[in-house]
Amino acid sequence: MLQEFKKFAMRGNVIDMAVGIIVGSAFGAIVKSIVDDVIMPPIGLLLGNVDFSNLFVTLKQGLTPGPYASLADASAAGAVVIRYGIFINTIVSFLIIALVIFFLIRSINKLTEKKEVPAAPTTKACPYCLSTIAIQATRCPHCTSELKSA
Repeated sequence: MLQEFKKFAMRGNVIDMAVGIIVGSAFGAIVKSIVDDVIMPPIGLLLGNVDFSNLFVTLKQGLTPGPYASLADASAAGAVVIRYGIFINTIVSFLIIALVIFFLIRSINKLTEKKEVPAAPTTKACPYCLSTIAIQATRCPHCTSELKSA
């Protein structure tokens, strides 16, 4: 059983998939950092000093009654909250990853695109009656004229 698992795990597809998952998770962490640390702060500044990671709606007060100044205060008090600011950050991260994957797949498709070579002609026109005939024909089946070899 161990030998079968080893044989399965050493297949090229499984190793490729594992490498893809590892690189994908690292890429996801980079994109999360870009969104949280580079993209959202200027957007929040333009919208009046909004910190998207600190946006929340309190559903139920905690041990200490609100209003809460930050998400950390609400969590410390044990309040039940919807953290929609973090959700917005996650959506922006997803859109960036989807855009990068789209461009990556588009580039790969262009690199692997095969140029279609037109097929060689299989028919020709009879010079006497202009009927379509097989390219290898030596006599026209329509007018029975003898055709010259090309």
